[in-house]
Amino acid sequence: MKTIVLASQKGGAGKTTLAAHLAVAAERAGDGPCVLIDTDPQASLAAWWNGREDETPAFAPATLKELSGKLEALARAGYTYAFIDTPPAITESIRAVVMQADFVLIPTRPSPHDLRAVGRTVELATDAARPFAFAVTQAKPNARLTVQAMAALSQHGVVAPAIVHDRVDYAASMIDGRTVLEIDPRGRSAAEVVELWSSVKTRVNESTKARQAEGKKNGKQENR
Repeated sequence: MKTIVLASQKGGAGKTTLAAHLAVAAERAGDGPCVLIDTDPQASLAAWWNGREDETPAFAPATLKELSGKLEALARAGYTYAFIDTPPAITESIRAVVMQADFVLIPTRPSPHDLRAVGRTVELATDAARPFAFAVTQAKPNARLTVQAMAALSQHGVVAPAIVHDRVDYAASMIDGRTVLEIDPRGRSAAEVVELWSSVKTRVNESTKARQAEGKKNGKQENR
């Protein structure tokens, strides 16, 4: 099982929305079964899931102390991806969550305040030696600031090519446990989510292969 942690120091960047949407996108793409875990005390992801009629993706409650063991149990149960939502702050508890990640996705709005705040989140992933990428969220269509933000973020790391735009349907879908993929499967928002999941999945798999290759290399050196 691969664990994807959504982390951002700034609140309102869209971590919960992306966690829900990416998990649903993964299920619809045939990449499941997927499971959601909410470590944010506000429990917005849990509230969304509780209002959901569809049984997938699954939801697994877990405290921070239980997280490591819970992930091991979910892997044994056959889940393919776990998506973990985190609170909007850089604390030791979030560091512990990031340590469990195979990949860290950092949602970032194209605003000066958000761009200035990404440094600490990047440090979090870097200190834990975890691969990461940025996802630009709540972007205004055809705005120069979005292009500038992507250029600025690219100086710190990989930026997902799919941009999540600021549309009402994202917020509306979260009210009753759905996603834009279910409200309007052929809409522009749904296409964005599908593209974002495709790029995240590719990055996760590339990172996994790189770690496996590094592990084999180190193992051969130790056996010499």
